[in-house]
Amino acid sequence: MDLHAKYPALSDLRTRAQGRLPKFVWEFLDSATGTEATKARNRAKLDEILFAPSILHGEFEPDLSTRLFGEDYPLPLGIAPVGMSGLIWPDAERLLAAAGKRLGIPYTLSTVASQTPETVAPHLGTHGWFQMYPPRDPEIRANMLSRAKAAGFKALVLTVDVPVASRRERQVRSGLTTPPRLTPRLMAQVALRPAWALGTARMGMPRMRLIDEYAGNLTGMSSTAHAGYLLRTSPDWDYLHWLRDNWDGPFIVKGVMRASDAVKLEEAGVDALWVSNHAGRQFDAAPASIEALPAIRAATSLPLILDSGIETGLDILRARARGADFVMMGRGFHIALAALGARGPDHLVDILAKDMAANMGQIGARDLREISKTFP
Repeated sequence: MDLHAKYPALSDLRTRAQGRLPKFVWEFLDSATGTEATKARNRAKLDEILFAPSILHGEFEPDLSTRLFGEDYPLPLGIAPVGMSGLIWPDAERLLAAAGKRLGIPYTLSTVASQTPETVAPHLGTHGWFQMYPPRDPEIRANMLSRAKAAGFKALVLTVDVPVASRRERQVRSGLTTPPRLTPRLMAQVALRPAWALGTARMGMPRMRLIDEYAGNLTGMSSTAHAGYLLRTSPDWDYLHWLRDNWDGPFIVKGVMRASDAVKLEEAGVDALWVSNHAGRQFDAAPASIEALPAIRAATSLPLILDSGIETGLDILRARARGADFVMMGRGFHIALAALGARGPDHLVDILAKDMAANMGQIGARDLREISKTFP
């Protein structure tokens, strides 16, 4: 079957994914916090970025490739970390790690994933990133770093925009707890989604295996107040300096939204900044990530990574035009996985690459370096 004939856009994959996931799982994947105004703002502000079409460039095949941390990538895109990926689709972490390896793009494993670094390691390519929610205990912190290094993860991503648990009211209303506890209400939803149910039965109910190894098996908490919060701290500058001194690969700070912080982080020896409002899942009064990007670009020479709201190849070009070097998607890759299983990530990347190429043809950009020149 020609997947492009049936699923030509992420929106088509989204419709199929929603029909294959129990409602409480869909709410976990799709929800933000508060009234979800920040989530809507991410989309609206991306749509405000326009390009003037350019003509008479002749035939050409746009070059979508880029370079980051001395490595070449086929396009400026990677797989962002999502906590409890295995809840969204059975064995999601290993499937996405394998997809990253196959596609030649970064895959980022979350601290609160349902698989450990060691179980993902055999499926990991050369572009594995490990995202850290900062443990309070120095011994756990050191051990977690050591395990990520030994498993083959090349870059460390410190997430700094989750000092406290968000409310995510829509997610709470769904009845989801961490680890998931299948009440009669949730079981009724599972019964309607056989593919998810059979895969989950085969893999076992997902849980935060890395966190459980440090915290023990805590049960029955709200999905927004899981065991990870009992272990983590809100890091300060001393914490950041310790990580920089104890990690010998690229060190990325995720959750940067202020230019003043970008200046300090560059002075602290960080290798890249990840501009993100956590897709609206943490704070409902944040500007869109794309809104914050230009001021941060003006304040630093560091590579800039952006997420939150990216849905199309055109969005990737919009991010490049505003100063991003690289774009990460979390929700989109999980939608693709839920829609099509292991085929989903490859099809999504093909959708995005084709959309990038089509739009670059419209604005006369032969490669990504020319994108900023076409921005009015």
